[in-house]
Amino acid sequence: MKPITKETYVNWYKDMLFWRKFEDKLAAVYIQQKVRGFLHLYNGQEAVLAGALHAMELGKDKMITAYRNHVQPIGMGVDPKKIFAELYGKVTGTSKGMGGSMHIFSKEKGFYGGHGIVGGQIPLGAGIAFADKYFERDGVTLTYFGDGAARQGTLHETFNMAMLWKLPVVFIVENNGYAMGTSVERTANHNDIWKLGLGYKMPSGPVDGMNPVAVTEAMDEAIERARTGGGPTFLEMRTYRYRGHSMSDAQHYRTKDEVAEYKKLDPITQVLDVIKEKNYLSADEIGAIEKDVKERVLECVKFAEESAYPEKQQLYDMVYEQEDYPFLKHRY
Repeated sequence: MKPITKETYVNWYKDMLFWRKFEDKLAAVYIQQKVRGFLHLYNGQEAVLAGALHAMELGKDKMITAYRNHVQPIGMGVDPKKIFAELYGKVTGTSKGMGGSMHIFSKEKGFYGGHGIVGGQIPLGAGIAFADKYFERDGVTLTYFGDGAARQGTLHETFNMAMLWKLPVVFIVENNGYAMGTSVERTANHNDIWKLGLGYKMPSGPVDGMNPVAVTEAMDEAIERARTGGGPTFLEMRTYRYRGHSMSDAQHYRTKDEVAEYKKLDPITQVLDVIKEKNYLSADEIGAIEKDVKERVLECVKFAEESAYPEKQQLYDMVYEQEDYPFLKHRY
């Protein structure tokens, strides 16, 4: 496993704080109706991504997830300004403004979405891993989904094939306690989602998803198993989201006291506590990081607001590869 050093903790703090403030700003501009449609924020779950990235080999490994997908591509190396612009529907966005919040995508950086269909990315992740194995590429695909998606039948079909073919894939359920407003306790007769993998003799287990160190250790083992031909792993990251399922969620299904208790486990606070305890950074250095994060987020906003909307012609250019498609009639 890659060592977890002072630099690791500092980078975790920088990254997770930026992701948190990035999402907070999106919530603010959403209220101003500058971002439309659905908006699902990642606040509270940052350790799941931070730990995984430390264990991955960027440029070789790949990632696919559901619609809570703004900060993952940032971690994979996508320009956050382009992601912010995508949510604004601007032509400078990652999908030229045509994808929006739920469909961030970057093949170049190994990030394959961003999927709005619940559980739809599970077989796709196995498919990406199959391609790597077929073409003898030394890559591993991390396939993320929520606790609600764990109840989809396609999960079982995918698990069966992935184990049968020993695909280089790691399946990760981000169990934040609620599928929209439905608690995990109400969706099955047991709360241990990781046990779903045992029926396929898939190495499986629970992980403290609020602690990036615990995530790193579990992900490192799983990625190494996949990379060396040992096949898939199923990990249940037990985490929590501080905001609603989406911006339209009134959150009547949980109490403020419950949220407050989980905020005591905030992954950003946990990392910052270690930094302070070990004197990795001075108070001034921590303040400088916070100032830099704020400025970077404002740069994203400025870039998005100053970018242009797509031309109407792009509607056709993004659908039809053949320029002289014979059945296409322009009506604008």
